[in-house]
This record gives sequence, structure tokens and C-alpha cells, in this order.
Amino acid sequence: MTILSTAALLLSSLALSTAAWSADGAAKTVVLVHGAFADGTSWQKVIPRLEKAGLKVIAVQNSLDSLENDVIATKRAIKNAEGPVVLVGHSWAGVVITEAGTDPKVKSLVYVAAYAPDKGQSLEDVTSKYPQLESRKEYMKDDDGFLRISDQGIKKYFAADLDPESKAVVAATQGPFHVRCLSAD
Repeated sequence: MTILSTAALLLSSLALSTAAWSADGAAKTVVLVHGAFADGTSWQKVIPRLEKAGLKVIAVQNSLDSLENDVIATKRAIKNAEGPVVLVGHSWAGVVITEAGTDPKVKSLVYVAAYAPDKGQSLEDVTSKYPQLESRKEYMKDDDGFLRISDQGIKKYFAADLDPESKAVVAATQGPFHVRCLSAD
């Protein structure tokens, strides 16, 4: 099961339990923050389920060029959200929501297959204690320091359980991820 499918599965469970949130006023809006190499459409199967549960949904479009800019985009979404917010992050976005989740409108943080660093800890710090994943061999870095995943890497690792047409869309729409994000804390 790929990360995107895992996120959809976990958040559909969240959607089923969120009807009570909207009914008692504990949460009005879910702000979804995508991970590296993705964009807000990675939540497209989750958004209708959350809306059906009576929640408003905002999917953040991260620039993936720095932690600072992704936190700014997320804070903007929180600011524009109606009522109390549940802030959800996938993968890299766990780092982002850890920083942005201090806003008083945020009532809870949900980490979906996401990194949850301690204060002052970077993504690199969190992952350095584990063996490097084979999928990292499929990362390609351009002259400006942005990483992309090869088409083969998308097919084999990033979106392995999607149909061929969806894999092609993921490959074409992936967001380049700057290497500085790995060491930002």
C-alpha cells in the first residue's frame, strides 16, 4: 500500500469519527497539508468524505521550497479557516504541522504516516537513525537543489498501487522538494 493510499485509508477513518466534531462545535474545518513530491490533490479521495461528515476542508498547496514557506502557507490556511481546526499532515507535512500547529485555532494535530520531530529537530535528524530507503535511489537533484522522483520511482515506490494512468498523473504533477527542507528545524 503506498503512502497516498495509507493516507486515504486513515483519513477516511477520521472522516467517520468526525461527525461528532462538527455536531458539538469542537472542530469546523480540517486543514490538510500534503507531503513532499505531492500537491493538495493528493487528498482528493479524502476531501469528499470529510465534507460528507459535515466538515469544511482546506487543502494547503505547499511550495516545498522551504520549511518556512510551507509553514506560512499552512498558517494562512488556518487563519482563513472557519472555527476550530483539525490540522492534518502527511509525510514531510508532519514537520510543517508541528511548526504551524501552535495557532490557537488548532484543536488537534493528526499525523498520517508523517514525521513528528521534536522541537529543534529536522527531518534529517529524525531519519538519520534508520537505514536509507531503497526508494531514495530514485531521487534526482537538479542544479538548484530540488529533488524529483524518477518515473520509475513513482511507479515502483511512491504510487505503486495506483493504476498506470494515475501513476502518470502523479509523476507529471509531483512537486519538486528542495534539499534545504531536509535540514530545516
